[in-house]
Amino acid sequence: MPKKKIKKSVSRRFKVTKNGKVMFSHQYKSHLKLNKSKRRLRRQKEPGQLTGKFAKKIKQMLGEA
Repeated sequence: MPKKKIKKSVSRRFKVTKNGKVMFSHQYKSHLKLNKSKRRLRRQKEPGQLTGKFAKKIKQMLGEA
Protein backbone atom coordinates (compact mmCIF):
# COMPACT_ATOMS: atom_id res chain seq x y z
CA MET A 1 0.00 0.00 0.00
CA PRO A 2 1.47 3.41 -0.96
CA LYS A 3 2.35 6.02 1.60
CA LYS A 4 -0.45 8.47 2.37
CA LYS A 5 0.25 11.96 1.01
CA ILE A 6 -0.75 15.05 2.96
CA LYS A 7 -1.45 18.53 1.63
CA LYS A 8 1.76 20.51 2.29
CA SER A 9 0.03 23.89 2.23
CA VAL A 10 -2.41 22.71 4.90
CA SER A 11 0.38 21.30 7.07
CA ARG A 12 2.05 24.73 7.11
CA ARG A 13 -1.12 26.60 8.05
CA PHE A 14 -2.74 24.30 10.61
CA LYS A 15 -1.58 22.19 13.54
CA VAL A 16 -3.50 19.39 15.23
CA THR A 17 -3.05 19.14 19.00
CA LYS A 18 -2.78 15.96 21.05
CA ASN A 19 -6.48 16.12 21.86
CA GLY A 20 -7.40 16.55 18.20
CA LYS A 21 -8.12 20.28 18.11
CA VAL A 22 -7.25 22.07 14.87
CA MET A 23 -5.34 25.30 15.58
CA PHE A 24 -4.36 28.11 13.22
CA SER A 25 -2.57 31.44 13.51
CA HIS A 26 -4.37 34.67 12.65
CA GLN A 27 -3.55 36.74 9.60
CA TYR A 28 -2.99 40.50 9.11
CA LYS A 29 -0.74 40.89 12.15
CA SER A 30 2.76 41.42 10.78
CA HIS A 31 2.88 45.02 9.53
CA LEU A 32 0.87 48.26 9.30
CA LYS A 33 0.09 47.84 12.98
CA LEU A 34 -0.54 51.51 13.74
CA ASN A 35 -3.93 51.43 12.03
CA LYS A 36 -5.07 48.41 14.02
CA SER A 37 -6.39 48.59 17.57
CA LYS A 38 -4.29 47.18 20.41
CA ARG A 39 -7.16 44.86 21.29
CA ARG A 40 -7.21 43.45 17.77
CA LEU A 41 -3.44 42.88 17.75
CA ARG A 42 -3.60 41.20 21.17
CA ARG A 43 -6.33 38.83 20.04
CA GLN A 44 -4.45 37.97 16.85
CA LYS A 45 -1.40 36.84 18.82
CA GLU A 46 -3.10 33.82 20.33
CA PRO A 47 -3.93 30.90 18.03
CA GLY A 48 -7.48 30.33 16.84
CA GLN A 49 -9.33 27.04 16.94
CA LEU A 50 -11.28 25.53 14.07
CA THR A 51 -14.51 23.66 14.72
CA GLY A 52 -17.15 21.84 12.74
CA LYS A 53 -16.98 20.39 9.27
CA PHE A 54 -14.07 22.55 8.16
CA ALA A 55 -11.90 21.19 11.00
CA LYS A 56 -12.86 17.67 9.97
CA LYS A 57 -11.85 18.41 6.39
CA ILE A 58 -8.49 19.82 7.50
CA LYS A 59 -7.80 16.73 9.61
CA GLN A 60 -8.57 14.58 6.59
CA MET A 61 -6.08 16.54 4.46
CA LEU A 62 -3.44 16.05 7.16
CA GLY A 63 -4.09 12.30 7.34
CA GLU A 64 -5.39 12.52 10.92
CA ALA A 65 -8.93 11.28 10.36
